[in-house]
Amino acid sequence: MSSALQDIRRIANLAAPVLVGQLAVVAFGVIDTVMAGRASAADLAAVGLGGSIYITVYISLMGVLQALAPIAAQLYGAGRTVEIGSEVRQAAWLGLALAIPGMLLLLFPEPLLAFAKAPPELVEKASRYLHIVAFGLPAALGFRIYMALNNALSRPIMVTVLQLAGLAIKIPLNAWFIHGGFGVAPMGGPGCALASSLISWVWCIAGLMILRHGAAYQPLAIFAGWEWPKWEKVRPLLRLGVPMGLTYLIEITSFTLMSIFITRMGTETLAGHQIIANLSAVAYMMPLSLSIATSTLVAQSIGARDLAGARRIAWRGIRFGAGLALVTGALLWLLREPLLHAYAKDPAVVAKALPLMLFVAFYQAFDAVQVMSAFILRAYKIALIPTLIYAASLWGVGLGGGYVMGFGLIEALPAFTRGASGFWLANSVSLAVAGTLLVRYFMRISKLPAMVRDESSSH
Repeated sequence: MSSALQDIRRIANLAAPVLVGQLAVVAFGVIDTVMAGRASAADLAAVGLGGSIYITVYISLMGVLQALAPIAAQLYGAGRTVEIGSEVRQAAWLGLALAIPGMLLLLFPEPLLAFAKAPPELVEKASRYLHIVAFGLPAALGFRIYMALNNALSRPIMVTVLQLAGLAIKIPLNAWFIHGGFGVAPMGGPGCALASSLISWVWCIAGLMILRHGAAYQPLAIFAGWEWPKWEKVRPLLRLGVPMGLTYLIEITSFTLMSIFITRMGTETLAGHQIIANLSAVAYMMPLSLSIATSTLVAQSIGARDLAGARRIAWRGIRFGAGLALVTGALLWLLREPLLHAYAKDPAVVAKALPLMLFVAFYQAFDAVQVMSAFILRAYKIALIPTLIYAASLWGVGLGGGYVMGFGLIEALPAFTRGASGFWLANSVSLAVAGTLLVRYFMRISKLPAMVRDESSSH
């Protein structure tokens, strides 16, 4: 039996490159925001609106494909490497099938833009942005398959290298397409979409070449032969992937809808909320990376029929993630004023954001526990019950409770629960509820020997 330090070292070694890659992807959004904002306010708004719609569509679809990770990791742990190739081929067919409705949504975005109540002057630019990213969506989903596979094989560095290379060319491509030159007409904000789509295709093609020619991937026999879609193999991907995609949708819409509700409270309140949301997203990258690493090791142990080892690594990962989150929360609170002033120069905006820092600092540990537990349950091929837990907690407690408190629908509640603080307080409570329920469910599931079988997803 490995020691706690050995397990934590294994988790950290896997999580480190994942974290670097995740931060690189976050930087894409920051770069788009800064460079589009310098072009014009309309370009910035179009990138913000178009980007939010695209991310909602993309994350929901890629969540389904993420089911490949625990399936491939279990096969890898069991030494059944040739079967992984077949799973990758079936995931590719599923990705192609998912890309079609996703592209149609982005190519004909009028209903989505109408729901967002976009002003007429933004509709044209936002539509152009979405039309461009539509053609990058198949490549983005293809790269997600490559990412899921490498995470399952404990080779995240092969993803991180490509993500960093993409980040290196993002700024010059953005500048070229936004402002024009070398035969290209200025595109403004939609130029960011073209840069991102081209990078997605570079990633996808590079990933294919690595899988085709890399010595480490030859035992998987991914390109051993042609294979049509097989329902008996696509069905497990869907059974695990659809709840996972819904979970991602619940997570992203809970924050999107919170922003929409807070919009009614004024520009300064919304600006303060956006700063806190961005800080929260960056802080979330740490537990997310640890979750991916821990779930990979857990799934590999399950595949190797080492259920005691899987449970041990899971618990150590949860404790390690929660411990780091407590440190992150303390740092956010201690450095709250310098951080906020780095984001905004307007004292009124900083004043609106300052009270919200308490909630972000406070819920870091809850956030870490819930995401670690959810990913670990996916390693056991379980996603349906966690999705129901997320829906009840994030939508019910978080959004519902936030709406009641934020808009002061219960007068007996104290004043500090109103406004944006009410939404962030409810969000903190919802994460605590989700974390508690997910951990308790994991405690029950991890004791069942049947979890080593593929039918585990029906529990």
